[in-house]
Amino acid sequence: MKLDSRRDFLTKAVTAGLAAVTVPAIITSAFAESSLKKKVELNEKDVILLQGDSITDWGRDKKQTVPNSSGALGNGYAAVVGGGLLYKYPTKALQVYNKGISGNKVYQLADRWNDDCLALKPNVLSILIGVNDFWHTLTGGYKGTIDTYRKDYAALLDRTKQALPDVKLIIGEPFALKDVKAVDDKWYPTFDEYRVAAKEIAQQYNAVFIPYQSIFNKALELAPGSYWTTDGVHPSVAGANLMGHAWLETIKG
Repeated sequence: MKLDSRRDFLTKAVTAGLAAVTVPAIITSAFAESSLKKKVELNEKDVILLQGDSITDWGRDKKQTVPNSSGALGNGYAAVVGGGLLYKYPTKALQVYNKGISGNKVYQLADRWNDDCLALKPNVLSILIGVNDFWHTLTGGYKGTIDTYRKDYAALLDRTKQALPDVKLIIGEPFALKDVKAVDDKWYPTFDEYRVAAKEIAQQYNAVFIPYQSIFNKALELAPGSYWTTDGVHPSVAGANLMGHAWLETIKG
């Protein structure tokens, strides 16, 4: 094979390989590699509640309290989730709420849990929490540790299951993309302990687990971290869609 022909062949091969890596394939691969592969089945008139910190909050209008409202769902992955569910299941009369609040750690979820969770009586409860439980030890003077995170999270879920014994749980993995603005060497290896804890808690409480860190890591094959997040933690428009579509993969049927 001549040199020019070989160069053309290799270029086409590399291009074809990159083209084969797609966002849906990334999400499917990340879930396939996870040891927790449960899915949630939705029923008619189910209430779906998304809870967490700023990643879930992401610009929602807190004055709007009705479900399925574009303002109340915000501009992040919760809006992708809500829109996707309502689009795919128009006959189920689902109610989708976003009650994330920026800056929250687990104990702050607990402080508002009666009003922002239990009173809504969700059938499906999705929680993404943990990045602030670590991040604020670096920047906010928070004194909590990984043991605090585990204890607080378990207490919150125990309280939830006692009040809502049939609730279906979805737990998102805390994630961060290194070397994108806020996320640097000081995060590691300690932050990884929060990821591990979230997965172990999901297993302990028979919850669906979304491996967000693995999903974002795989997404780096397509674009750099600054494409998927604004600061290494908060998702960009692309990152929010990545998260939302990953969330929707947890639904059966």
